[in-house]
Amino acid sequence: MLGFSKTKPIIDEKRIDELLSRGIENVFPSRNFVKSKMVRGERVTLYLGIDPTGPTLHMGHVIQLLRLAEFQKLGHQIILLMGDFTAMIGDPTDKTATRRKLTKKEVLSNLAQYKKQASKFISFSGSNKALFKYNAKWLSPMTFADVLELTSLVTVDQMLKRDMFVQRAKDGKPVYIHEFLYPLMQGYDSVAMDVDGEIGGNDQMFNMLMGRDLLKIIKNKEKFVITTKLLVDSSGKKMGKTENNMISLDQTADDMFGKVMSWTDDMIIPAFELVTQTPTSRISKIHTEINSGANPRDSKIELASEIVSLYHGKQSAEKAKNNFDNTFAGKGVPESIQEIVVPEGTKLMDAVVQMGGVVSSNTEWRRLVLDNAILNVDTDSKVTNPDVVAEDGVYKIGKRRFVKITHKL
Repeated sequence: MLGFSKTKPIIDEKRIDELLSRGIENVFPSRNFVKSKMVRGERVTLYLGIDPTGPTLHMGHVIQLLRLAEFQKLGHQIILLMGDFTAMIGDPTDKTATRRKLTKKEVLSNLAQYKKQASKFISFSGSNKALFKYNAKWLSPMTFADVLELTSLVTVDQMLKRDMFVQRAKDGKPVYIHEFLYPLMQGYDSVAMDVDGEIGGNDQMFNMLMGRDLLKIIKNKEKFVITTKLLVDSSGKKMGKTENNMISLDQTADDMFGKVMSWTDDMIIPAFELVTQTPTSRISKIHTEINSGANPRDSKIELASEIVSLYHGKQSAEKAKNNFDNTFAGKGVPESIQEIVVPEGTKLMDAVVQMGGVVSSNTEWRRLVLDNAILNVDTDSKVTNPDVVAEDGVYKIGKRRFVKITHKL
């Protein structure tokens, strides 16, 4: 990545103001506290903590990674912290039931691609390289006496301020002691690394402020906390692993592009602000155009191109746009689709489920047929019999899946 400074911070008040406002929900103790440090030329150390509870980073993480990258470009020290210890316990934030505890093996498997994916946004080399750390380094060696000492710094009343604990109690659902301890462990990360600040999603505010409290108590140090806005769908649910509506960074350019195009129109402007580097002046213009009656689809195409470009590059984004236009605007077929070679007499269901893995199960296949979601592209006819024998040709399955059936010679 280009544009990174040496270790001496860059003092650019305009960039600092935008960094502390664009996509930002809250800054503790205040924006002025952080800005004053930066305009004085102080080199701050701040981190983003991620629990590797899934096998890939996703668009929700990009919100913070883009802002972390800007701190790095301005010459500050950034840390990407893997919660390899805390992930085994599970963050209770916004959870109506206790999370399943992960094994160490599952956690290590999940985070295998994280550093490579994050390197699309932040640099782990050069004179101002980002640090990559694991919180098991300091949490695993803690003794029971250490844990008791830590718990003596926080009251039960403080923990009960978390709405999800109150709601679970009202619903008659259990709250386990290890879930009470989770914010303490995450908060202790700030103490162990002796940081100046932390950035994370607004849903992590309680945990990050716990770290602020602990750092103040233990080291008498003022830690700043920056919480970002969340990218939410039209129902108000955040885009993430739990809601199963995220764009993950292991998806292809075509899949990313198509997923953005499926977002509702009211997500266009927030997404531009949160997960692209599009200038604010351009975003304001797009907003005005939409409000004036312009077709939101044009803006959504621009949004999809910007998002895909960030991770896959401009050339891949342009190709994904063309494929989308050919497939959905022109009712054509993507340039490359999966081909399944089958023996004569093979059922189409067996071809796409057992042989091709395009559809997850026979049950899902029958449901798709019942919903008229299977199209023989060559004959422009719907598949109405779930047990139909496969014919040579292209089939469209649902909205975005295509498969080509070819018989063995």
